[in-house]
Amino acid sequence: MSDKKHKTSGKYAPANTTVIADSENLDPVYISELQFDRAARYIVDLKKGLIDFLKKPKRTTIVNFPVELDDGSVKSFEGFRVIHNRVFGPGKGGIRYHPEVTREEVVSLAKLMTWKCALVNIPFGGAKGGVVCDPKALSEGELRRITRRFTSELFDVIGPHKDIPAPDLYTSEQTMAWIFDTYDILHPGYNNRPVVTGKPIEMGGSYGRIDATGNGCVYATERFLSKALIPDRLEIAGARIVIQGFGDVGSVAARAFYRRGARVIAVSDSQGGIYRDEGLDPDEVERYKAEHRTVVGMPGTLSLTNAELLELECDIMMPAAVGNQIHGGNANNIKARLIVEAANNPTTPKADDILYQKGIYVLPDILVNAGGVTVSYYEWVQNQANEQWDLEEITEKLKNKMYHAVDDVFSRWQSFVVGEEPAATENATAKQRPHPPDFRTIAMIIAIERVTKATLIRGIWP
Repeated sequence: MSDKKHKTSGKYAPANTTVIADSENLDPVYISELQFDRAARYIVDLKKGLIDFLKKPKRTTIVNFPVELDDGSVKSFEGFRVIHNRVFGPGKGGIRYHPEVTREEVVSLAKLMTWKCALVNIPFGGAKGGVVCDPKALSEGELRRITRRFTSELFDVIGPHKDIPAPDLYTSEQTMAWIFDTYDILHPGYNNRPVVTGKPIEMGGSYGRIDATGNGCVYATERFLSKALIPDRLEIAGARIVIQGFGDVGSVAARAFYRRGARVIAVSDSQGGIYRDEGLDPDEVERYKAEHRTVVGMPGTLSLTNAELLELECDIMMPAAVGNQIHGGNANNIKARLIVEAANNPTTPKADDILYQKGIYVLPDILVNAGGVTVSYYEWVQNQANEQWDLEEITEKLKNKMYHAVDDVFSRWQSFVVGEEPAATENATAKQRPHPPDFRTIAMIIAIERVTKATLIRGIWP
């Protein structure tokens, strides 16, 4: 990005012309608590006090700070950093820059990070951060000043053993470099590289980190298909793939699917989507997008909206954009056989219920997109030891970690199928769901149990 201000005619969130049902509550905190409650109903002897503890964030930091813009004017920005839980270790979670960031959204995403880290057995707790700003309308110099000032406001909040940020929506390895440099200046005399992950390789970043989330999604899909729940679709080769969001995660996943012999029939960005029944070459799409700043209009393709893209007939649908894209208003029209959640919170609870009844499997976000935090953990370990591992080693570690996580969820699901697990508690306030629970609930059960067990083993202090 140059220092010239950027304007954009496209919106941040993918356009969706389908109306969300009026009765559907899309408050992110409400959704996170509902997902928790659905899982908690299957956990025996979960104490009420622990439920309250696990639902609420440990700490929420809200800061307001001024920044001088390129034209000499001064603008105030609001930022958030939330730590949800630190039972397993330091807080871990990205920082996003977006004009619609809210405290509630950041709290919800911090909770997701807790469950994600617990599910893949990484010794981190959940955290998240964000700044309310429009990065598409800001110069590189303005973004740098926002980042440095935000970091200085958090100088005693983040730290290599307290809370470790990473890239997220509209932040990058360059953003992490600015955070590290600012923190290092404020804390001289220490090895401060582990304070952030997702850094440039030259500053101690890890090989494979940029592609980790997208590749992790594909590893999870690969392993799930091998379980034969979709009888005539046991591998990725030959599968028809639709990806909403051809960004940092979606584009990487598209290339990984393509290399494994899948047919990527449709992709999209914030301005719309493209479709080609015989399949798209992700590298060709990437080159077109780099030149035109959108995938829409690529020769030899049919243009369609993001709403239309979600309703295409396919084997695997990957929402890799923003939240609440599959909801009560369009879930009945979904024709995919498997949904792989590369984005955070792309499917609402009401949509989960509809998809369950339709027999459409959903691989949840806390399982599927855990590749990013997994390689962030590897980066943190490398920084602590002042080492740098080869890409081959990291790739193999990531694949094994994702395979094991899918195996854990599938094994627990099987125990419900054969009746080894208890039914949901009778006093549950939520409506009784069919037996067994969906994969999101199974994943949440595992994560909650692990955090609860660690909490009780540590003991309640004082």
